[in-house]
Amino acid sequence: MSKMLVRSAAVGLLLAALPLTAQAAGERVEPPALSWSFSGPFGKFDRAQLQRGYKIYKEVCANCHSASLLKFRNLSQPGGPEFTPGQVTALAATYQIKDGPNEAGEMFERPGRPADAFPSPFPNEQAARSANGGAYPPDMSVLAKARTYERGFPRFVFDIFTQYQEQGPDYIAALLTGYKDPPPEGVTLQPGQYYNTYMPGHLIAMPNVLNDGQVEFPKGPDGQPQVPETAKQYAKDVTAFLMWAAEPHLEARKRLGLQVMLFLLIFGGLLYYTKKKIWSRMPDGTPAH
Repeated sequence: MSKMLVRSAAVGLLLAALPLTAQAAGERVEPPALSWSFSGPFGKFDRAQLQRGYKIYKEVCANCHSASLLKFRNLSQPGGPEFTPGQVTALAATYQIKDGPNEAGEMFERPGRPADAFPSPFPNEQAARSANGGAYPPDMSVLAKARTYERGFPRFVFDIFTQYQEQGPDYIAALLTGYKDPPPEGVTLQPGQYYNTYMPGHLIAMPNVLNDGQVEFPKGPDGQPQVPETAKQYAKDVTAFLMWAAEPHLEARKRLGLQVMLFLLIFGGLLYYTKKKIWSRMPDGTPAH
């Protein structure tokens, strides 16, 4: 009987240790909180930043990642990058879209149109995995809302009142700039693996894709870029674009929420004064019939 108890206790300790081991292996370093123009109940997207972010997505991210829920015409809609219709038509035409079948029953390629969705860089998942060493690059349409991290107690309580909803953008921006080469001492990387400070487990299949001076930004009147062409700026700009892609009606939602709160405030005041007016007529607190 005592042997059975010892064995049961040993198994229990082993099972109890397994979650701790998994947690230690996947320990996550919390990304720093950044300042975003769209944060808070009155936040709005920076149009220039969204346009720069789209440029980074097109020149860097679109080589591996799709954004299948986005259409080119969305780039000209209010609340987004707000390219002009002519600019959107020109941007769409730079892509080759597979279409068909034609009268001969064959598929063909044509220049993109504003109504087309962003094309995927790979024809299927198997091709994507083959080109990326077995890893499957996720679709970026809602990535900024799908990625997050736990902020812990008591901060998540304060987040309710401060309307903090930027865990996803903070994490993505940190991930894009969190590579370490060489990795810390004692870390062994397998072929196709890279060390990233903010990735759970710190091992990631995506290499560092952002470097200083990689993407050219619009120039100002003095011929210099209006914002620094650095990896940190690239990461922040493309992350803002991904946030818009995940929630393109963010500004309209916040505007409607503010209108509803103002309506409820006024309506509540009217109800209070109406009640006070009616009940004040009776000395015993009973309303008149």
